[in-house]
Amino acid sequence: MDIKVKKGRWLQEPADLLLVPVFEEKPFDAPLKAIDKLLKGKISEIFDSGEFKGKAKEVFVFHAPGGLKAKRLLLAGLGERKKFTLDLLRETFGKSAAAIRKLGVKRFSSPLIEGLSKKDKFRDMVQSMVEGAMLGLYEFNFYKTESEEERKEIEAWTLITDDGKKVSEAEKGVKIGRIISEGVSLARDLGNEPSNAATPSRLAEEAKTIGNEFPVRVTILERQDMEELKMGSFLGVARGSEEPPKFIILEYTPVKNAKPIALVGKSVTFDSGGISLKPAEKMEQMKGDMSGGAAVLSTIKVAAQLNLPVNLVGILPATENLPSGTAIKPGDILTSLSGKTIEVINTDAEGRLILADALTYVHRYKPEAIIDMATLTGAVVIALGGEAIGMLGTSDDLKERLKKAGEKTGERVWELPLWESYYPLIKSDVADMKNTGGRSAGTITAAVFLSKFIDDIPWVHLDIAGTAWFETDRSYIPKGNAGTGVRLLIQFLIDSLRR
Repeated sequence: MDIKVKKGRWLQEPADLLLVPVFEEKPFDAPLKAIDKLLKGKISEIFDSGEFKGKAKEVFVFHAPGGLKAKRLLLAGLGERKKFTLDLLRETFGKSAAAIRKLGVKRFSSPLIEGLSKKDKFRDMVQSMVEGAMLGLYEFNFYKTESEEERKEIEAWTLITDDGKKVSEAEKGVKIGRIISEGVSLARDLGNEPSNAATPSRLAEEAKTIGNEFPVRVTILERQDMEELKMGSFLGVARGSEEPPKFIILEYTPVKNAKPIALVGKSVTFDSGGISLKPAEKMEQMKGDMSGGAAVLSTIKVAAQLNLPVNLVGILPATENLPSGTAIKPGDILTSLSGKTIEVINTDAEGRLILADALTYVHRYKPEAIIDMATLTGAVVIALGGEAIGMLGTSDDLKERLKKAGEKTGERVWELPLWESYYPLIKSDVADMKNTGGRSAGTITAAVFLSKFIDDIPWVHLDIAGTAWFETDRSYIPKGNAGTGVRLLIQFLIDSLRR
């Protein structure tokens, strides 16, 4: 979809459809008043009849009578003005874009109304509109060979402002929104790909592609390299699969003599549970167990595209977790890169095993902060459902910054305690620790385990198991992989630069 910004009179813009966001309160804002006057009270009539009330995410389409250059008018509800947020704007434009495509509309326009919010920047509002529309239109249909009807695509969207001074600012919002949306779509694509396509080798190739296109240094450690480094914890998980594991490192360093922020993403391209086999029901969704790694990969790409002046290191420990004659078994003991020994109680608690070595490895870059992202525990789904990312960590400042970024992006985080009193649950009788503490406080004990591989560096763990995959469509998140984490991390980085 081609997105352009232009100065003009949006009431007179020829288009297949005009999209106008509206609040539910009267009196109408100036743009709606202008349309209502042009259409001789038609908008007031619709509101008074109750056909459309302007409720949040409500969409109403009708053929425009004479006087309006657009053939159809779409009213997009924003709800109560006092409850307005950038994410509500995203949701509204996501729902609206999907409705527009369903109508078969090829070209539409919408006014840029600066007065929607007094607390949010104009550019941020434009960015949110673009993200909502582009992410709401996302589809994964690469493997579909037949279609009941011709695939509908929107070709062009024109954003119109009557203030020429706002064009440049709006264009920046469009650019940022587009780049971020494309990054999220990449993460979604990787998470939606079947595991016979999105293998560890495929992730490594994606990383190399980024390295070829942008100033990102990419290093791939092979099994022999990991054996020489003695990554026993990661290699223990990889033992059950014939797919070669890949330890993927991306370095984006535009700033000289500055410590990087380290991003580590769990990259299990298929998780059967290993010898501790998962139930068959919904196991197909475990192709998305590399969603944390996909988010880190995409975040590095987006940061490079946006030329963000911040040094980043991304680590993706990529492998499958399968049962076989060579797979690790409950009761086995692994020696991690750190030298700490781990008793394997449950082979389905494999994410923390590969992250242990990745977190240890990333310390060699002496980062100013470490953030890891992982579809780590089913327990976080029980605790928070699909509404929030579980967050635990050692730095109050880092957690607060991620919380604020989450509020802006709608990828909200919720903190759980990381108290030392939980540590006895993962103490082992025969090794330094065990890889699971049982059902009690499962998300917390997983984070406690990871904390034992963190030195004195600010660190936050983000458990995205509840937010990485949805079984029903949401406003701008179609069913399937959500690409969770990319927008959160990019917003965190942008906010960090503004401090």
